[in-house]
Amino acid sequence: MELDLEKIRLEIDKADKELARVLETRLDLVMQVAAYKKSKGMPVKDVVREAKVINKVVGYLENDKYAPAMRSIMRSVIDAACELEEAELSEEHNRTLKIGCFGPEGSFTHQALEEYFHDKNYERAHHNTFEEVVNAVSKGELNYGVLPIENSSTGGITEVYDLLRHYDCSIVGEQCVKIEQNLLGCAGASLQTIKKVYSHPQGFKQSKEFFKDYPQMEQLPYFSTSKSAEEVAARQDITIGAVAGKKAAELYGLRIIAPNINYNSNNYTRFVIIAKNPELVPGADKITLIVAVKHEAGSLYKMLASFYHTGLNMLNIESRPMEGKSWEYFFYIDVTGNVNDPLVKDLLDEVREKCTYCKLLGNYRAFAPRE
Repeated sequence: MELDLEKIRLEIDKADKELARVLETRLDLVMQVAAYKKSKGMPVKDVVREAKVINKVVGYLENDKYAPAMRSIMRSVIDAACELEEAELSEEHNRTLKIGCFGPEGSFTHQALEEYFHDKNYERAHHNTFEEVVNAVSKGELNYGVLPIENSSTGGITEVYDLLRHYDCSIVGEQCVKIEQNLLGCAGASLQTIKKVYSHPQGFKQSKEFFKDYPQMEQLPYFSTSKSAEEVAARQDITIGAVAGKKAAELYGLRIIAPNINYNSNNYTRFVIIAKNPELVPGADKITLIVAVKHEAGSLYKMLASFYHTGLNMLNIESRPMEGKSWEYFFYIDVTGNVNDPLVKDLLDEVREKCTYCKLLGNYRAFAPRE
């Protein structure tokens, strides 16, 4: 007998309608649970309860082959419910946040801040150095800070790694921004008139191939790309230029003399959102930690083998020298996972046993573009 596709789809539509009704009822009950937890000061997450709920629902199935799919569906349902509870319980849902970023208005960090906190109320503060941001967060003067930590063309921004360890701050989120560097100048400026160019060292690194064709242009490191644009706009001198983004050009009324001068067209910077204390949100799937191992043969290999044997994906590793100890290093590691996962807990215990130093910098949601 030939199947009737339209008839099957109508039945699916009926099932979806019933599913929506049932899920809405479940979410109403979840909000009642949130109100109870708020009155009792209880945490949102209850890993043991969540596991029992998933197993119970899977047990209701008549067809066992659907069990993996049902586990995945229920995990998503519970994570979404936890997000609703977090929003209900969080004071930040109704208050104005204080958020600081590196660089002035119009910088790429400013753009990352706006994109990450697009649905929050906040007051924005701009700082001239990475350390100013981290220090203000560690003192509780800011709720959050936004800092660049890695560029797809030039690698990790080592100063930020060192500051996070020194000031004992936590990573609670991340945002990626596509970076398009441009040579900017005032009215009348051109490739022929510009003799000196200002930018942050990262801006020059990302545009190094462009400047090989213009050796007469002296590269002068400055506080930030946007601050460089501000300086050029203030001086109105056709002999100076800046490497900065399009937003900075618009903000300070500068012309784009040469567009997209970064040598890698697929040029992205990853920014981290930092806070004074750790935060674990539903759906957290990325972990950053700092480790150090004994200065002896095989110690690093043995530690890294733990990640391989647990099957977790290591996304990045950066080394930074230990102050006062020649040829000894801290290692900053990004890996997939959630600290509530028993497998991840076992991994972290194993890593701690193999290290002389181990600190969890944060467990947060990996960046995913908004649809």
